[in-house]
Amino acid sequence: MSATTEPVFLGIDLGGTNIKVGLVDDNGSTLAYGTVETEAASGPEVGLRNIFLAVERLFQDAVHSLQDVSYVGLATPGTMDIPAGMLLDPPNLPGWEDFPIRDRVAAELRRPTILQNDANSAAYGEYWAGAGRDAHSIAFWTLGTGVGGGIVINDMIIQGRHSHGSECGHIIIEMDNGRLCSSGQYGTLEAYSSATALIKACEDGLADGIETSIRQRVAAGEKVTPILMGEEASAGDQFAEDLIMEAARCLGVATTSVMHTIDPDMVLIGGAMTFGRNETELGQRFINRVREEVKLRAFPVPYERTIIEYAALGSNAGYTGAAGCARRAFIREQS
Repeated sequence: MSATTEPVFLGIDLGGTNIKVGLVDDNGSTLAYGTVETEAASGPEVGLRNIFLAVERLFQDAVHSLQDVSYVGLATPGTMDIPAGMLLDPPNLPGWEDFPIRDRVAAELRRPTILQNDANSAAYGEYWAGAGRDAHSIAFWTLGTGVGGGIVINDMIIQGRHSHGSECGHIIIEMDNGRLCSSGQYGTLEAYSSATALIKACEDGLADGIETSIRQRVAAGEKVTPILMGEEASAGDQFAEDLIMEAARCLGVATTSVMHTIDPDMVLIGGAMTFGRNETELGQRFINRVREEVKLRAFPVPYERTIIEYAALGSNAGYTGAAGCARRAFIREQS
């Protein structure tokens, strides 16, 4: 028997490293949460097994049962065909090409299931239940291994005719001699403002003999990461500071392009590479550098009226947004 008459929704966030699942109520609050490793390199059958394991564990300690779930939302990396429920050629999930993931999940869980891009899901999570919950429209950046983007306007996710909408991380910001992106394109934002790009720029500087305190930590056996770079920037290392602020500058350039395209209420920045957000001086400097670049490049009215801020949900945004997308599908079905 259901614990409540209110609908509840299951959000699944499939990543290249981890799978996160959350049971979410009609207001966007998490009722139960769990995570397992994806084991993506072992292929889709192992990945599916781990999704179902995570869901099984979730309901072991939850008040609700799987039968209480009105709809399931599944967020995955692209590329994908959203209407068909297919993964096409996801770079973060090698061996998962042309895989009918939505229908496989729906068949196992025996619940209606929808598929959405992971960055779009995170954007919708922030729009529905996070920092953008009072906004009409938001653009969302997720900074991590790559740079993901999401756009939500009046409760509509801009997913596009070919399921490739809102891929703002692949905006071209350098036309001549641009850096190579993991997508195979040159000059994209991802090639400048992702964790991968930041690490490469640091390693190139070390190879060129740049004076930096990072060198001592690498010599002691540590790996270059944005966290390490952030620690050294916070301690006064100018090289680390300059690299991080350059990533922010490039993000500001792309943010201006997005603002001039959709004129949103808010631009939100989330993901793992946010340097402590507003809780640290470095995080504050990072977002202020984004704002400064927007001020230099944007029309005055959008600059003055568009809120540029950090996202609120952190790593919960993906499964929350997936559940929110499930809620949208449920509401449409009921109307």
